[in-house]
Parts: sequence; structure tokens; C-alpha cells
Amino acid sequence: MKKNTFNNPVFYVSAFVVLLLVIVGAIMPNRFGAVAEKMFNFTTINFGWFYLLAVFIFVAFLIILSVSKYGKIKLGAVHSKPEYSFFTWVGMLFSAGFGAGLVFWGVAEPMSHFFNTPFPEVEAMTEEAARVAMGYAFFHWGISQWSVFAIVGLVISYLQFRKKQRGLISTSIQPIIGENKSIANTVDTLAVVATVMGVATSLGLGILQMNGGLKSVFDVPTSIWVQMGIAGVMLVTYLISSSTGLDRGIKWLSNINLGLCLLLLVFVFLAGPTVFILNTLVLGLGDYLSSYIHYSLRLTPYTGDTWVREWTIFYWAWAIAWSPFVGAFVARVSRGRSIRQYVLGVLVVSPAIACIWIATFGGTAVYNDLMNGTSIAQAVNVDIAVALFETYQHLPMTNILSILSIFLIFTFLVTSADSATYILGVMTSKGSLNPALVTKIVWGLLITAIAIVLLLAGGLEALQTVSLISALPFTVILLLMIISFTRMLSSDYKKVKQDKEY
Repeated sequence: MKKNTFNNPVFYVSAFVVLLLVIVGAIMPNRFGAVAEKMFNFTTINFGWFYLLAVFIFVAFLIILSVSKYGKIKLGAVHSKPEYSFFTWVGMLFSAGFGAGLVFWGVAEPMSHFFNTPFPEVEAMTEEAARVAMGYAFFHWGISQWSVFAIVGLVISYLQFRKKQRGLISTSIQPIIGENKSIANTVDTLAVVATVMGVATSLGLGILQMNGGLKSVFDVPTSIWVQMGIAGVMLVTYLISSSTGLDRGIKWLSNINLGLCLLLLVFVFLAGPTVFILNTLVLGLGDYLSSYIHYSLRLTPYTGDTWVREWTIFYWAWAIAWSPFVGAFVARVSRGRSIRQYVLGVLVVSPAIACIWIATFGGTAVYNDLMNGTSIAQAVNVDIAVALFETYQHLPMTNILSILSIFLIFTFLVTSADSATYILGVMTSKGSLNPALVTKIVWGLLITAIAIVLLLAGGLEALQTVSLISALPFTVILLLMIISFTRMLSSDYKKVKQDKEY
């Protein structure tokens, strides 16, 4: 192990915290799940308003920044070029930011809202319920979620490639906290723990869906032993991939992921209700845009309804908990692009792909339930992990689609875990862009271990609740990052303007 990793307190403190959580969860899984549930309720009931307001600020900040005079500034040297092609770059963004999560929720979320509507006055499983369901699904996977990742990625990329500083969360708020090493190490440790929790959550969700797919296609039972087996195979695969480096393993996996996504997307679009999908996409985008402010700041203090905090607030907290990893990875692959290009790619292209995916797969499921009298929504209500595979039952080449989707989920998870081990290595190696392989292996083992513990502690519910642990303090850090970045940008712009270089 490299000396800068071995002597770095962030490495062993964060590893100790994560390992402690794994041990406690393994010894007392039921208690672990109960504590996580209490933390979830405390966070969302008391600070849900804070999550909503913060994410709304993130979106506004990025949009204003991109159209301002600062938009032309490069994330790198003045004359630098993008390190990756647009297709590869988008593939990397998509794999790290959405990945298996979108495959999982692309059908599950709209069908969940269709069965249990976001508004009490909207009758379930009606045309109006379908419309609201699609609009809300677009909202949850749209620019708001990506704004969280974009903030972290933008600041770190600017520090790494423009200012030649260490790409750490603590470095991004240094103008505010000063040279205080204790605060800096605490912030970086929190970022590492948040990353491990977020990635472990994604890994566990994907394992559940893979188990559901294997049951649907091969009648493999849904059990913790099957899920542990999947986790083991995944661990070996992404550790092998991590040894090949960013420009080989992750790059090629991302290209495969995006290519396979496009293949499935085109097939379902053509084999499914094509015109209905197009109508759903356009109508859903209209509802999303017209309801954006309402959905962004919606709370229910007068009725006591829990839907918003169980969905929207959870989503934002999950995104914030995962933002150190996704943001740092987005930063690493965005060198050479201008701030305007960066915001366009991260905040527009990625959410657009998500909306098209949801309209195609979720729209097909809604169509079958509304027009053909199928029971996909009821099946999803019983077992949310089988949503995609239930939809495939009403399309041609069902088994082939299911097998391809299982493989896609697997490669997405491998890519995410591979990316995470790299970023965790960077975070715990004082910002080194070439962390030691041993460091990545340690984090790979811990991520898999905590995912298994979370599955033991109560499946999907425990995964959701635990992912919120670090989101609250990290929301404060993200707001501080915006303040710090604005100061840096204003100061640097005056200098580069004098040299007529952007």
C-alpha cells in the first residue's frame, strides 16, 4: 500500500466506521434495521424541508452559472480538450449516476405511483393516476437529482484540473474552513462513509432485482443465499475490472452499458405501444415542466400525508448521500469541458435519457394495465423487484429481454462498484489520481460486506433508511461548496480576464 494511503487518517478512520457498522449489522440485524428506521423518520420529519430547499437552490445555481459569463471557463487548462468522446462521457455519467437504479425504478416507480397515487384525491389505477405517475417519475429522475451530483463534480473538477489542487471535498470548502486539518479530515471521512453507504445501497437494490429476474426466468428462489452468491460473483468481477484502470475497465464497461441500454430501449419502443410511448413522453415532459416548482417544494404539513417524505425527500437524501462518489467520478471524466458544456451534459442530457427510458418501459407497463387489463401494478405492489420482468411478460422474446436485462444490471453494478473503489481510493489517498490497488481492494470488500449486511437487516427498507444517515450533514457541506466555489470563480475570473484567457 502506498505510504500516503497508509499514513492517511481518513483511510483508517472511515474504514473503521464502515467495518463497525458491518459488524453491528451482522450481529444484530433486526436491531440495526430498527435503528435505521428511526433515523429515517427523524431525518425526513424534521429536515425534509431542508432537503427540498437545498436541491432547489442547487438547480437554480447551476442554471444561472451556465448562462453567465463564467460558463465559458474550462475545467482544465485554457486550451485543453475533452478527455473522452461525448458518447463515452455520457456512458460514464449514466453508469455512475443512474445505472442499475434506473433499470430498477424505470417501471417500478411509475407503477407504484399508479397503484398508490401521490395525491389522495386522485383515484388509483385510472387515466389521471397514470398521468400523475409518469410526471412524478420524470421529476424524481430529472434535473433535481442530477443537480446534486453536478455540484460536487463541478467543484472538484475545477479544483483538480483548473487549479491543480487535490480533488477532495475538504479542499472545496477550504476558503471557509481554512487550514484546519481536523475539520478537513472529518469532512473527507464523512464523504467516504457517505459514498460507501450510497454505493452499498445501489448494490443491494441491484442484487434484489437480479434475484427477481433470475426467479422470473429460471425459477431461482428469492433468498439471502442467492443474493450473497450474486454479491460474491460481482465482487470478484469488479475487483478484476478495477485492476485494469479507468481508461480500460470502466471506459469499456460504460460503453457496453450505454450500447445495451439503447438496444433494449429501441426494441421495447418498437415492440411496445410506440405511439402511446411518444404521447406519454411528451405529456409527461409537459407535466414535469409545468409542475416543477410545485413538486420541488411540495410538503404536506396540514394533512400529515407521508408520501412526499417517503418518495421525494428520500430520493434527494439518497442522491446527497451518493454525491461524493458520483460527483467525484463525474469530475474525473469531465476534464477539458467548459462549465457550460458540463452543465448541459450532466443536467440536461442525462435526465433526458432517463425520461425517455421511463416513458418507454414505464409507459409500456401502464399501457398494458390500462388498455389490456393486465395486473403489472398489483404484481409490483407485492414485489417491487420484479417490475421490469413482469412488463416483459407482455412483450415478444420475453426470456431474451430478461436475460439481457439481468446482464445489464450486472454490468451496471460492476461499473458503479468499480468506479466507487477508484474514487474511494482517491479520497483516502490524499487526492491521488492513481490510488494503490490494495486500497481499492479493501474498499471493494467493505462495500460488498455492508450490502450483504443491509440485505440481512431487512431488505429494501433497510437499504433505503441506512442510506440517509450521512445525507443531512452533507447537505450543509454542499451548500458551503457553492459559497466557496463562487468565491474562487469570481477571484479567478478577474485574473483570467486580464490575460484574455478562459
